[in-house]
Amino acid sequence: MPSLQTGLPPELADNVIRLFYLQLYRECLRRAKFIGHRQHNTELVVDMVRQQFKRHMHETDPEKIQKLKDGAARGLINHLLYESEKMTGRKFSKST
Repeated sequence: MPSLQTGLPPELADNVIRLFYLQLYRECLRRAKFIGHRQHNTELVVDMVRQQFKRHMHETDPEKIQKLKDGAARGLINHLLYESEKMTGRKFSKST
């Protein structure tokens, strides 16, 4: 997978990456608040998200960073699918 850093000046690439992380972090917090509110444990769920981001905020290995981003995005997608299935009664994912 090509990196942003190969096609952009380093300063610009770093800003784009920081912006992406900030958007991902905010979306994860929104989802955590939503899940926590529905399960009556908002503080716990939000705290878990914050801890995960803080734990990895100084990671510099591009492969590890990509895995962390993929995992966070996968978690958000899974939650969105779950909520969609609950609302529509329709199953979107295949069971194995």
